[in-house]
Amino acid sequence: MQAAFQRTDRKEINDVMERKNKPRKMNVKKGEAPGSGIRLNRFIASSGVCSRREADELILKGLISVNGKVVKELGYRISSNDEIKFRNRKLSPEKKVYILMNKPKDFVTTTSDPHAEKTVMDLIGDKAGVRLYPVGRLDKNTTGVLLLTNDGELAKKLTHPRYQRKKVYHVFLDRDVTRTDLETLVTGIDLEGELVAADSAAYAAGDDKSQVGIEIHSGQNHVIKRMFESLGYKVKKLDRVYFAGLTKRNLPRGRWRYLTDKEISMLKRGAF
Repeated sequence: MQAAFQRTDRKEINDVMERKNKPRKMNVKKGEAPGSGIRLNRFIASSGVCSRREADELILKGLISVNGKVVKELGYRISSNDEIKFRNRKLSPEKKVYILMNKPKDFVTTTSDPHAEKTVMDLIGDKAGVRLYPVGRLDKNTTGVLLLTNDGELAKKLTHPRYQRKKVYHVFLDRDVTRTDLETLVTGIDLEGELVAADSAAYAAGDDKSQVGIEIHSGQNHVIKRMFESLGYKVKKLDRVYFAGLTKRNLPRGRWRYLTDKEISMLKRGAF
């Protein structure tokens, strides 16, 4: 969902943040107490457009208006009567929706793709009542745990490399994997000049050494397939069984469900 937003020049952001720390007159509207209302970036994030950090960038770029006037001030506060627009589109807070899906094969992980026959959104349709976005991506032929939400701030936390969210995959290979190669997956493999290592790797099905369970934090595209291919193996099937504390237990392939309050709280607290 954030692909549409280009990154603002970092120097500009740093300069603004420095100014932000200096004493300044707050924007206080008539009839309001200082510090009342909510921050503009928080409101934008609550509308499902993006995270708070990205909302700051939209504000700095002059893409946000309040009551018809462009606002470029970080920390700006708004009231419930204000009209907020992003590129002339009125924003309003959305009810946050969190859906867990056991993604089936042959479905593309995107909200829309004119070239794709089937997307994960086809499995949900309009039942959620809001526009949802996949958190991270699973390749078309990869199955398993997929989270979809309109909570841009949480999605950012779950996908940013800095937060190191745990992902576990069940990998089916074209032949038995040697123990030496399992160790190599953990010590690291050079992929186009970057050393990529799994957190752990082990046989996943007893005596069947062609099936491997691998835990990894890297977000590189096709990283697991590339790692095994570099060792001379071909991935026949890839299934994500765990993502950020969520599993597909009791959720049949191609089905989805809403997260429980407990699961939502766990994700927001990072307690996994």
